[in-house]
Amino acid sequence: MNRLFGSSGAKAPKPTLNGAISNIDTRISSIDVKLASLNAELTGYQTKLAKMRDGPGKTALKQKALKVLQRRKQYEAQRDQLQSQVWNMEQAQTMQDNLKNTMVTIDALKSTNKALRKEYGKVDIDKIERLQDEMADLLDVGNEIQESLARSYDVPEDVDEAELDAELEALGQEVEFEREMGGSEALPSFMQDEVPDFIDEAPSTAGKVKEAAG
Repeated sequence: MNRLFGSSGAKAPKPTLNGAISNIDTRISSIDVKLASLNAELTGYQTKLAKMRDGPGKTALKQKALKVLQRRKQYEAQRDQLQSQVWNMEQAQTMQDNLKNTMVTIDALKSTNKALRKEYGKVDIDKIERLQDEMADLLDVGNEIQESLARSYDVPEDVDEAELDAELEALGQEVEFEREMGGSEALPSFMQDEVPDFIDEAPSTAGKVKEAAG
């Protein structure tokens, strides 16, 4: 029976806002074409009326112009209604899109929150604090070691140059005195090296005497 009457079992797709907006835009475009034609016709009437004298011909032409003007106003009213419908549907479409985006954002936040709880559940705060304490102790030990290594020995910073000159002059006098007493090849006491017990013969001092004399 369905084949005889040309009926099909397929269901028509549900209307959508985008489809409705597209249909109305098509109707608005059609009205705009008609309005352009009416405006051109009115312009022609106005041009003719401006050149005609008063009389039955001008009155008849004026009636035609008034009818065209009335039709134009009707089309303009229809266009305004259709544009209002499109505006309302676009606002509804925008709200629907915003709602979809909001739902996607909420789902993403839920998933992220769940993942964060799972990961943070593996973290032991006490262990982290103990690790921080151990690191602080190690840093303190390292600083103490560095301070100990960088510590300077007790070396006098302020040395009296007069005392150094006096001591140097005394050493020179000692050298001269020991030379006079022991001969020209004798070394001063402060330049003599002690001979170790395992050496049978003392080293030759001639080279050292020459160096001292030089």
